[in-house]
Order: sequence, then C-alpha cells, then structure tokens
Amino acid sequence: MRSAKLQILMLGNSFTSANGLPQLLAEKTGARVAAHTRGGARLAEQLNSKTKLGAKTQAALASIPWDYVLLQEMSHGPITARERFLDSAAQLCTAIRQNGAVPILCSTWPYQKGCAKLSAKGWDYDEMADVLFSAYHQAARENHAPLAEVGQLFYALSPSQNLYAADGIHPNLAGSRLASRVLAEVILQQEEQHHDP
Repeated sequence: MRSAKLQILMLGNSFTSANGLPQLLAEKTGARVAAHTRGGARLAEQLNSKTKLGAKTQAALASIPWDYVLLQEMSHGPITARERFLDSAAQLCTAIRQNGAVPILCSTWPYQKGCAKLSAKGWDYDEMADVLFSAYHQAARENHAPLAEVGQLFYALSPSQNLYAADGIHPNLAGSRLASRVLAEVILQQEEQHHDP
C-alpha cells in the first residue's frame, strides 16, 4: 500500500546533496525526500553495513517503504572503477526492488572544461562525458532501471550556461536546480506509468 505522499531516498555523495538538492526535489515532487550522502562516497559504501553510511542505508532499505531510490556514483567512479560501479548498482537495484521501490540512476556530469581537476587527472572533457554516459547507460540497461540524464544535460547546456561551482566539479545552484528538474521529470513519468490502467 503506497502512502499518499511519495517517499524518495537519495543515495550518493556531495553532488547529490549540494545546494539542498534533496529539498529542491521535494519541492518539485511534493515527496518526502531523505538523503544518505557523504562527500566522496561510492555506491559500494551504501552496500557495506560495516560503514556508518552503509549501515544507515541497509537499515532504511529493510524497514521503510520507499517509492523511489536514486543512485549517484562518486564523480569519477564509473571511469576509474567501472566494474565496481556496475556491480554496486546491480546489487543496490536488487535490494531496492526487494523493498518494493523503483531504482533510478542519476548520471553524473564531466568536470568543467578547462578546470584544474580535469587537467590534473589528465582527462579530456569530451572523453570524460562519453565514458560517464556509456557507464550509466550500461548500468541502466543491465538493471532495467530508469536513467535521469543529468550528466548529459549538463554537458549539453554548460557551454551556454554556468552550471558549475567555482571548483569546476560540483554544481552551483543553477546546476542543482537543473538536476532536481531532470530527477522530478523521471519520477513523475514513472508515476504516470504506474497509475496508467
């Protein structure tokens, strides 16, 4: 039995919590939104009940009837540890479905073109965008999970709009608003499908 108000859990990192993204999403969807995040957290940590974050997430998945659980990997996790990302996403999608909820993957954007972190990693901006796109699409395909294309929209709009914080990695408020809009659209689309006869 679904509650009248949607229950959304966000699993992620500092990108997921920046600029009050959970609150922005709650405003757009009218849902109750909880966020289990830690700067630099990987999805693997959400599975590890020996960590503070993992224990909290495992308990929440076992005891609270969520409608949607959003998954966002650490910024370069799908590039530097793709198999680990895919494996963690698969395990979490299974656990989320066992809870009766719908898992939604939230794709991550490349670091800002020309930023110091991108240079330090020795990555090309377009290549970073391509690898993130391909990894998230693979995870969504393999787990039959909806994908919120936040990263792709960042990539498409950032040449004409300022979506990054000063560090060239995190979103600024406009970037977080964009993320909340994309996530809300995917959730509301799922709701329409759920209620269609």
